[in-house]
Amino acid sequence: MLREKLCSIEKSEPHPQTTLCCVVCTGMCSQFNALSCDECLQLGPQCAWCTLQNFTDFFSIDERCDTPEALLQKGCSGEFVEFPVTNVKVLKDQGLGKSASHTNVSYIAPQKMHLQLRPGSQLTFQIQVQEPEDHPVDIYYLMDLSASMIDDLKMIKDLGSTLSKEMAKLTSKFRLGFGSFVEKPVLPFIKITREELANPCRSVDYECLPTFGYRHLLSLTSSTDKFNEIISKQQVSANMDVPEGGFDAIMQAAVCGDKIGWQNNSMKLLVFVSDADSHFGMDSKMSGIVVPNDGECYLDDNNEYSMTAHLEYPTLGQLVDKLVENNILLIFAVTDNQRQNYENYASLIPGATVGVLASDSRNILELIMTSYKVQECILVFTRLTVTRVSFNVTVELKGCLAGPRHFSLRPVGFQDALEIELESQCACDCHQTPEANSAYCSRGRGALECGACVCDPGFVGTKCECTEGQEQISDCRAHEGAEICSGLGECFCGQCVCHPSSFGRVYGLYCECDNFSCLRFRGELCGGHGECDCGECVCHSGWMGEFCNCSTSNNSCVSPDGSICSGRGKCVCGKCECTVPGASGEWCQRCPTCGDICSLPRSCVECYLKAKDPSDECAVKCNSLHATVSNSTDFEESRAALCTLQSEDHCLLSFSLVDSDHGSIIYNPKLYDCPEPPNAPLIALGVCMSVLIIGITLLVIWKFLVSVHDRKEVAKFEAEKAKAKWQSGTNPLFRSSTSTFKNVTYKSAGQQKTYIS
Repeated sequence: MLREKLCSIEKSEPHPQTTLCCVVCTGMCSQFNALSCDECLQLGPQCAWCTLQNFTDFFSIDERCDTPEALLQKGCSGEFVEFPVTNVKVLKDQGLGKSASHTNVSYIAPQKMHLQLRPGSQLTFQIQVQEPEDHPVDIYYLMDLSASMIDDLKMIKDLGSTLSKEMAKLTSKFRLGFGSFVEKPVLPFIKITREELANPCRSVDYECLPTFGYRHLLSLTSSTDKFNEIISKQQVSANMDVPEGGFDAIMQAAVCGDKIGWQNNSMKLLVFVSDADSHFGMDSKMSGIVVPNDGECYLDDNNEYSMTAHLEYPTLGQLVDKLVENNILLIFAVTDNQRQNYENYASLIPGATVGVLASDSRNILELIMTSYKVQECILVFTRLTVTRVSFNVTVELKGCLAGPRHFSLRPVGFQDALEIELESQCACDCHQTPEANSAYCSRGRGALECGACVCDPGFVGTKCECTEGQEQISDCRAHEGAEICSGLGECFCGQCVCHPSSFGRVYGLYCECDNFSCLRFRGELCGGHGECDCGECVCHSGWMGEFCNCSTSNNSCVSPDGSICSGRGKCVCGKCECTVPGASGEWCQRCPTCGDICSLPRSCVECYLKAKDPSDECAVKCNSLHATVSNSTDFEESRAALCTLQSEDHCLLSFSLVDSDHGSIIYNPKLYDCPEPPNAPLIALGVCMSVLIIGITLLVIWKFLVSVHDRKEVAKFEAEKAKAKWQSGTNPLFRSSTSTFKNVTYKSAGQQKTYIS
């Protein structure tokens, strides 16, 4: 559709509670070559038609269709612009709840609306919903009674009483019902030997009931004692495969309303409890059941599903239809290992929610209460107040409607609904008042409608000025033998009127041009960087090439060293094309066989700079390297590699190297920072002075060390001398010259004689 090309947003507010969001095209509506007002309106909600009679004196007929702003710029004043806008009319709005002053209580407002939309437009309006006070609630408990649920069955024996107490806090009109399911009692879902049919749990030495499909056990009742009694009497059964027949049970519980006991004005909650996945659709074909489920009630006199072995499992689509039709909210209470499966199912079923069930169902009460309070699109109940919630509803019209379309909006779980009548605005009002046999149309050759002539049979042209068959076809051919209007238009009175195209605009004197037949690059017209004009790409600034896919910038070719393609290639379309053999990489930076690109011409540059006059020797060196030296500074710096080297005599050598088709060109060679020659006398004097100073320094150090040593020795001697002690005694080798003897006979005591020998 042409309007699918529209891509901007136009907004208006025709009603206080509405906001219109329309798609607006970035181009002009005139590019689609609309030839009538109706065709123009169908292009998109932003297009308008100019009904000014003499408008085509300055513009072609297809330019009558454009945006209102563009038409004003072309000289078409507002009174001649046909531009229908979205219209919203509230037909019935009685207010909400019992407090409203009317007999029939409604819990949704408004109750009836009429909408008029342009094709391609969106309309957003607001509705208000109020939860009824003391709303009746019916809960039907549908339980999986396969053998794995035996502990769950024991846990819910008092569920009726506890659930009733909790619900009494929210409503006084609460009822409970109960049903159970297992599986279709056919191969391959069960074993069909006589013993297994009588006791499916025989293999585990346990007595259980024969397998059944679905069994309705308790109609909705306010008696919790009956509910608890029914629960206490239940026994489990068994089957062979893991998935169960739960969807069969949901379908029967939804469509057998008379036996289940659903009230028309109640909130209907169907609690589905299981620890396994469910069969659906054509799963039953493996058992030979091929008759599709028809969505009808088949509960027999024993309240069992009588067609379980004859009809296929219902599809998800059938479940959705019946649950919505009967206004039933589904709560999946499943174990954690099945949560993802049932969340996927719930995403397709309006109002359905999923709660994680404990392995023994001990949290079933909490799960039911939580799901009851947070149902999607259902209002949250509070104990003290009645909740009022506002919803924003968006209606989008894709195309024209054959007539008024009626539909209703109803929050899931509510009986009240908003009735909506929708009309498409695909026809211009100006067509309702044509001017027959208008003088403007060549003196009565046609009727004037919406500013344009609708010619009588036998006449053509913008003003019906030509007779059919005499349209001057030759003026509509580019050359003799060419197709009329290039095969892309029709000839009217010697002028080509190009056909509209869903790909873009067809134009030109002979409809020979368009804006969509240019070359594409990576799927985008003109590489996404240009405009297509008559088959050729007109590139945007900064782009070039046949496809407009080549950037004129060399920034992407600059290697880390600052050169273009590392000096080993050329920048083409923003990418390096390596020209040196062996070079590779994004910037031609890898080249194992190249060596240093700056080192190759070193000998040529050194010879050129050191020689006072360039000699033949230098020419030979340069030619062998395919290099040429130039003193010119006029070169493309973006293509040059700047080289800085150290020469053999430790000078710095710099030059710019540019690759060309004829070899390397060396620009602006320079030699600088060369070391000065050494000063020999100064060096000799320095050496002598250094030797002398070092000798004197060593001699002083030696003399100092000797003096220190001597001082230490003297101090040591003095210390030892001070410590010495001289003792007196008899020399054992000495004999005195005097001897003394004592005469013992001598009378005089104490007298003795001394002899000197």
